[in-house]
Amino acid sequence: MKKINYIILAILFFGFANSCSDNFIDVENKEVLTEESFWQTEDHALQALTAAYAAMQGADGSKWTFFEEMYTSMAYRGDDVTNNTAETYGRSLASFSNTTEESGPFNIWKACYAGIGRANQILQKVPEMEALSEATKKGLVAEAKFLRAYYYFWLVTGFENVPLVTTFSGELDNLFPQQAAASAVWGQIETDLSESETDLPMEYASEWKGRATKGAAKALLGKVYLFQEKWGPAETKLAEVTGMGYELLPNYADNFNGNAENGLESIFEIQFSGDRSNGNDERQVFNFQVSPYAFGGWELFYPSQWLVDEMKTDVDASGDPSERVYESIFFDDPNSEMYNMDAGENQSYSDVADALNHPKYFKKYSWNADENFYNGTNISVIRYADVLLMYAEALNENDKTMLAIDQVNLVRARGGAVPLGSMTKEALRTQIRHHERPVELAMEFGIRWFDLYRWQRGSTATESIKTTLEDHNKPFAENFQEKHIVFPIPLQEININANLEQNTGW
Repeated sequence: MKKINYIILAILFFGFANSCSDNFIDVENKEVLTEESFWQTEDHALQALTAAYAAMQGADGSKWTFFEEMYTSMAYRGDDVTNNTAETYGRSLASFSNTTEESGPFNIWKACYAGIGRANQILQKVPEMEALSEATKKGLVAEAKFLRAYYYFWLVTGFENVPLVTTFSGELDNLFPQQAAASAVWGQIETDLSESETDLPMEYASEWKGRATKGAAKALLGKVYLFQEKWGPAETKLAEVTGMGYELLPNYADNFNGNAENGLESIFEIQFSGDRSNGNDERQVFNFQVSPYAFGGWELFYPSQWLVDEMKTDVDASGDPSERVYESIFFDDPNSEMYNMDAGENQSYSDVADALNHPKYFKKYSWNADENFYNGTNISVIRYADVLLMYAEALNENDKTMLAIDQVNLVRARGGAVPLGSMTKEALRTQIRHHERPVELAMEFGIRWFDLYRWQRGSTATESIKTTLEDHNKPFAENFQEKHIVFPIPLQEININANLEQNTGW
C-alpha cells in the first residue's frame, strides 16, 4: 500500500511539474478584461460608448464633481449668477482670484480628455470588430466623433491652447503632447461634427433615448460656426435644425423638472437616471443647490440682481412678468412661488419671505417630477429655444433682421412675453445678447459665460467682458483681468507634461 501511495504521489508531482510550463502560466484569466479580450462583441462596444458619454458627468463619474466643480466653473463667472460667498465651491473663480491650482478647471480638463481618450479608442477599435455590421460600426463611430467634438468644444473655449489628440496610445512617448493652435482644434471639431451628422440617426428606440442624434450634431456644429463668427454656415446649419421637427414645449418649466426629458425641445442632454443599484449613484442635486436653506436646500448660488431686474422687464400683455420669468426665479412678487422640499408643496414668496436668507433664488430644477430629494432629472446642454436664438443671431448678422425677430418672437411667445416689434440690426443684437439669451437660458449649463467669451473674442461688435461685468454690477468685477477670459492650464498638468505652456498672464 505504501508503494502504491508513493507511485501516486510521484505521478501527481511530475504531472504538476510538467504543467508548470509557459503555456500554463499564460492561460487567459477570463475574470479580467484586457485590450485584446474586450473589443469582441457589440456589448463591449456599447460599454465603451457608455464610458465615453459618462465623462460628461466628470472623469470620476461623481455627481459632486459635476455639480460642485465643473458646473460652478462654467457658471460662476457669468453676470447672471451670484455665488453664495459663505460656501467654498468655486468661490475664487467667482471673485476672479483663482490660481492655476483651482480644482474646477482641472476637473473640466480631466473630464474632457477622459472622454476624448475613450472616444479615440472607439474610433480605432470599432472599425476592426468583426462581430459588428457595417451599419452598427458607422453609427458607433459617428457617436464617438460627436463626443470628441463636444469635449474639444469645451476645451478650446475654456482653455484655448490645448493638445489636439486624435489617436489613443499607451506608449510613453505619446503621453506628453504639445498644444495645438486653436484654429486646428476648431477645424477638428468641425470635421468630426460634419462627418458624424451623416451617419447619426434622427432618433433612437426608447431604451436608447439621450444618445447623440443627427439633430444634436447639426445644432452643435451651428453653435461652433457661431462661436467663430461664420455667420453664413451658422445660419444654414441652424436652419436645418429648425426643419427637423423640434418644438418648443408648451410649458417652459417642463425643460427642468423631468416631465419632458429627451422630448420635443430637447436636442442634447446630460443623462441622469437616478439609479442607485449596484453601487451606482446616477442622481443630480440641482434642486438642493438652488433651493433656500429654509426649504431644506443649500443655496449655493443665486440669480444676480442684474438678471432679476432684466427679467422684470420681460412682461406679458398685462404688464406682469412673463411665465418664463416666474418659472426661472423665485423673487419678491405676489405671483412668485417655489417648491419647498421640506413642506412637499409650492409656497408663495410672501408666505416665506421672513424665513429666507436671501431675497432671490433660481427656481429652475428646484422641483422634479418624481419628487425625490436626489433625482434623475437630466441637464440640458442644447435645447430648441437656444437653437432659435442662435439662428436669430446669425440671421441678424447676415442682415436678415426681420426674419431674426420672427425667431426671437417664437421663443418669447412660448414664455408668455409680448412680441418684439421692428428693431434695427444693432438694437436686436443687444436685445439678443443681454435680454433674450440670459432671460431664456439663465444658469443653464455652459451658456452665459461662454456667450460673454465669444463676444469678447469676436470681431463683430466686440464687447469687453470686464465692461459687461462692471455694467451689470457683478461682484468682484474689479478683479477681472485679461487672463481671466480663459482658464489657466491646470498646474497639475504642467507639472507632469513639460511640453505644455501656461496661458498668458497665469
